[in-house]
Amino acid sequence: MAFLPLAERLRPNTLDDYIGQTHLVGPDAILRRMIESGKVASFILWGPPGVGKTTIARIISQAVNVPFYTLSAVNSGVKEVREVLERCKQQGGMFATSRPILFIDEIHRFSKSQQDSLLGAVESGVVTLIGATTENPSFEIIRPLLSRAQVYTLNPLNEQELQRLLEHALAKDDILSQRKVDVKETEALFRYAGGDARKLLNILDLLEQSTPHGKTIVIDDKVVTESLQKNPQAYDKNGELHYDIISAFIKSVRGSDPDAAVYWLARMLKGGEDPEFIARRLVILAAEDIGLANPNALLLANATFDTVMKIGMPEGRIPLAECTVYLATSAKSNSAYMAIDAAMALVEKTGNLPVPLHIRNAPTDLMKQLHYGENYKYAHDYPGNFVRQQFLPDEIRGTRLWKACANAAEDALVARQRGRWGTSEGNSD
Repeated sequence: MAFLPLAERLRPNTLDDYIGQTHLVGPDAILRRMIESGKVASFILWGPPGVGKTTIARIISQAVNVPFYTLSAVNSGVKEVREVLERCKQQGGMFATSRPILFIDEIHRFSKSQQDSLLGAVESGVVTLIGATTENPSFEIIRPLLSRAQVYTLNPLNEQELQRLLEHALAKDDILSQRKVDVKETEALFRYAGGDARKLLNILDLLEQSTPHGKTIVIDDKVVTESLQKNPQAYDKNGELHYDIISAFIKSVRGSDPDAAVYWLARMLKGGEDPEFIARRLVILAAEDIGLANPNALLLANATFDTVMKIGMPEGRIPLAECTVYLATSAKSNSAYMAIDAAMALVEKTGNLPVPLHIRNAPTDLMKQLHYGENYKYAHDYPGNFVRQQFLPDEIRGTRLWKACANAAEDALVARQRGRWGTSEGNSD
């Protein structure tokens, strides 16, 4: 055990030892009920590294009385998937209450053909699928498979949960519990952990290993920072540097630094990152951070994605670099991003407000008798293809959701809206 990393030594075997994700495993939460009942339905765990996706799968494997198989999408092909599914098919009839379970780590790395090979078994009830992914399942999982598995989102650990994990490690680990530890400050420890339980435990591992036996292990901001500067990979033993580099890439483009953006692009390509993953991030950047300031950015990002898919690597590095530099040097706006988030929050708050009668569709006589579509003004019948009328529900009439950013493109949009409505963002009156 002494040779195992601290994160493995402390990996929970029961929900009582599991820290975080109370919305999924807390009292009466969905996964707890599922695990305690022993009846597991197919689902996908989506969340950042180090938040307990694999641990939940392991707890399930120990709690249910059915065959439990594990595959990693990194090193498993269609052949391995079919072999496991065949074993599940042979064993399925032996267990009346639940089907064999197949856990696939990093399921987003499975190709479409690999995911297709799973679909039939999940559809026919041969196997219960549990997948774990750090990528948005909407982008990475084929729609038929996604429709047959509930997606549960896992969140980074908050400061209180990291504190609980720290105290648990110092009290329960066979090695740390035998050492004298002086916790003076935790700000740097929690900041470097970034909500990742594994990172926090790896940092503790580093501090323990670098402190001679017989001496007190000191945990304060200075010691943590200096230790990680001397050994920056020590807290990243399982490849999470990937997420730090994509974060640096995104922030460099958003921050309009083309040199840094191309540097981080090169780091990803040299490290063997999937070019499709990078191209997809460029599409997201174009929509989220450039937006209405330069709508052509989204067109170029989509063209880059298509080009990379067609030509592959190494030539794909050129359109990736072209798009990266273009996005980094472009004007920036997040007004559309902020508008949709504000609208989603408003919908969540106000619920299903009724559509005003005059803009409802009226395909039948009965609907017309109920005044659907009555007094609707067809914009193209009016000068400038515009006429003032109300489009929002009465309860939120006049609400402003889109607020323009200061750039040339949106200045023109504001001027046009002001000419129409008399206000910069528009009106629902």
